[in-house]
Amino acid sequence: MAEQTEQDTGLRARLVDVGVELVATRGVQALSLREIARGAGVSHGAPRRYFPTHVSLLSAIARRGFEELAADAARALTDGADQDARTRLKALSRAYLGFAAAHRGMFELMFRHDLLESNQLGLRETSLPLFETLAGLVAEARPATGAGARVVAGALWANLHGIAQLWGWGSLRLATGAEDVEALLDAALEAHLGPEEA
Repeated sequence: MAEQTEQDTGLRARLVDVGVELVATRGVQALSLREIARGAGVSHGAPRRYFPTHVSLLSAIARRGFEELAADAARALTDGADQDARTRLKALSRAYLGFAAAHRGMFELMFRHDLLESNQLGLRETSLPLFETLAGLVAEARPATGAGARVVAGALWANLHGIAQLWGWGSLRLATGAEDVEALLDAALEAHLGPEEA
């Protein structure tokens, strides 16, 4: 019986691995149960044994993305641990934008709550701590804010997400003539935190 459990665990992981590869190479639209099963070398009905719904499989795939983004964010914050809050917030923001640029399909999937069940498979446990980190840094960088730190953090996150999406589509590069997102990132931080102290 233990051997069957190991086999089940292995196939479950393989289905998620195939989904991660598909979203990376072909985008969210490629994540049908049939395509994932084909990539894993199993019948098209086999994924239902491990994931009762298509949404639960998509959620498991998205969880991998959140885990990778969390690892990128942790590295960025560890590298700048001795820096002030604004500098750490900029490093965290760069990690977010870098992840979006490097993993466009996964980035799209991760925030498609219309496709995901965020209350299952630990998605909230992997995504909400990232927001809490962002909100904590906003509170530290701008302690005397009229709006609550969570609201300002939410506005900053929306701004960063918009930069990531529009940059990925080429719209911001075309509209601003910017060579990279650095000037846009600086403008977003200044808009939400106020001017940087000299």
